[in-house]
Amino acid sequence: MSDQIMAIARAVKATGGRALVVGGFVRDRLLGLPSKDIDIEVLGLDLEELETLLCGFGRVIRVGRSFDVLRIAGLNVDFSAATEPTATGLSYDAAARRRDLTVNSMALDPLTEEVLDPHGGQRDLEAHQLRATDPDQFGADPLRAVRVAQFIARFEMSPDPELVALCTAQDLSSLPGERLFEELRKLLLQSARPSQGLEFLRQTRLIRFLPELGAMIETPQDPEWHPEGDVWRHTLMVVDQAAALRQGDDDDLALMLAALCHDIGKPLCTMEEEGRIKSPRHDKLGIAPTQRLLERLRTPKQLVARVSALVEHHLAPALFIKNGAKARGYRRLAHRLEKSGVSIELLARMARADHFGRATPDALAGEFPAGDLFLIRAAELEIEQHGQTDVVRGRHLIARGLTPGRSFGEILRRCREVQDECGERDPDRILDRVL
Repeated sequence: MSDQIMAIARAVKATGGRALVVGGFVRDRLLGLPSKDIDIEVLGLDLEELETLLCGFGRVIRVGRSFDVLRIAGLNVDFSAATEPTATGLSYDAAARRRDLTVNSMALDPLTEEVLDPHGGQRDLEAHQLRATDPDQFGADPLRAVRVAQFIARFEMSPDPELVALCTAQDLSSLPGERLFEELRKLLLQSARPSQGLEFLRQTRLIRFLPELGAMIETPQDPEWHPEGDVWRHTLMVVDQAAALRQGDDDDLALMLAALCHDIGKPLCTMEEEGRIKSPRHDKLGIAPTQRLLERLRTPKQLVARVSALVEHHLAPALFIKNGAKARGYRRLAHRLEKSGVSIELLARMARADHFGRATPDALAGEFPAGDLFLIRAAELEIEQHGQTDVVRGRHLIARGLTPGRSFGEILRRCREVQDECGERDPDRILDRVL
């Protein structure tokens, strides 16, 4: 704990109050996990008294939906005042009851290192069980049901029957999209098996508030290519495979969302023809529902573009090898992907997760030769990380004595075709061929 936090805790104690670190920090500490987010709840002081005290340590900012959380500029800690006064004003039991789960209801006194656990959170941690702290207050925020799914995936814990029933009863329809997105983001990025949380959303029927995903449930697939079952089962397997391919960078969230949405177009086109189940053009048909889902979740526009590009082209690595694509095709693909902020390497990872997220013999054996060859070919063309930018620009045409006008667009398009065809990077040589 930082010196500044300790000083604040001592100042609170000097006024007759008690500062407690609460929530996820305590849970993670007991689990031996690192935690950066620190929430401090102060007993014995009201919000105005707490604000006055904190002003002695720096500029105080009010945040939160009701401006009932205080922050000191430059210190990444949230301070709040307990709102349930007791006879002494220092009992944590009532304040803890407002917490969603028992594993999040514990508190730590930074001055004494004492862990306060009025609702059995440590016992539930040891038993890998999730329980509602107070069933009567659990539904105060319906988002808690999605948070349960996130914890199931992150900590591989099991909800008790009462908690399952509480989550099933929640109505998520009025929740802001960005709040749902934040819980989904944590589920996808912070768990080794995101499928566990996603399956909980299906079991509790909360998936109905994400209808584009729910539509994949019971959408059939051809057993030759997908012996694992329907599109939903395949998607769960793909998401877990994608989690193993995360690299801890900005690509991770795009990869995980694309894994979740890559077959989102199949419910729109799946049919049975001559005894075989087919989903023609599901890659292209998946773009619209992907964008619809992500935009409803208030996903940043650039991330929507990246995920949409991965969904649209997720079949390309296998098809390029199968169809013997030429260098021109690789360069054009890399160029299109780069416009959306996606690299060939990231697309190959998406395809690898898709391939291994099934129960075919080659997938179970960990073999994806088409994906390997696709990356080798891209590396040979030096487009694995970045597509080639347009070599010929308008200034080159002007230097040749051409007058800017409508013809420029057609000339530049033909120049790009030549560049993709032969890989030429000298603008004059390209213009010699085009003109």
